[in-house]
Amino acid sequence: MSATTRPVSLAHDTFGDSADPAVLLVAGFGSQMISWHEDFCRELAAQGRYVIRYDNRDCGLSTKFDAYPVDLGEFVAAVNARDIEAAKAMIPYRLGDMAGDGMRLLTDLGVERAHVVGASMGGMIAQTMAIEHPDRVLSLTSMMSSTGEPGYGDSTPEAQAALFAPRPGDREGYIASADRELVWASRRYGNVAALRELAARAYDRGHCPAGTARQLGAMILSGDRAAGLRALTVRTLVIHGLDDTLIDPSGGRRTAQLVPGARLLLVPDMGHDRPRELWPTLITALARHTAPRPTA
Repeated sequence: MSATTRPVSLAHDTFGDSADPAVLLVAGFGSQMISWHEDFCRELAAQGRYVIRYDNRDCGLSTKFDAYPVDLGEFVAAVNARDIEAAKAMIPYRLGDMAGDGMRLLTDLGVERAHVVGASMGGMIAQTMAIEHPDRVLSLTSMMSSTGEPGYGDSTPEAQAALFAPRPGDREGYIASADRELVWASRRYGNVAALRELAARAYDRGHCPAGTARQLGAMILSGDRAAGLRALTVRTLVIHGLDDTLIDPSGGRRTAQLVPGARLLLVPDMGHDRPRELWPTLITALARHTAPRPTA
């Protein structure tokens, strides 16, 4: 089963001047583009960057692949039984397809090359962009992500249980269930009100639980990126929070270890989130990493 040739429409918006260097922000697993807060985008744009954020396929207001329903239990059972062909037949796309979506968005916006910044699954997509489309990528920033290799970036049992526990289908229950995300948030800056506010906005804007199963399958079936990361020549920054329990900091350390010349920024008091209190640290790091390099 393949849906790689299906036209995909991506909801997106931009901040700043299109004449400035472009920064493409890639969202994580099941997360809409609004997970990159508007204020964060504006502050980064104020550093002289043309900031682009978008909904991945199967999320928010972008194209949904509802013609390919996935029973998550059946998919996990097939993977655990090593029946990879059966698992592959359930999932209509891979991370490479999602990376291609972002590249086509850049083309549609008239952007030849961009700095790509991805968080969590978005980091995996951004890594894939750099591996498969190096001519389009000015720099890579992989944030709170990993390489896809076993033994790196593992979740704690509590974080994994919170991630995969079904969320209520009604609006009130869905919003209240956002509290569970505190298990992987910054221990110092975790904010229930902010989590619930984002959950409410996401629910009202484009709630799509079926899409998350397909995104999960795409992550699992895409395998690891170790060989591609070792061969990268793209300027790379790896950012990881030391409080992260959803993707352990070993995922960031391993990414930086594999990519030649990569710079690793381990952030105290940061979990699997971007608390507003740490925006100055993150935006400063991104602004420096994406600054134009002098030409010879």
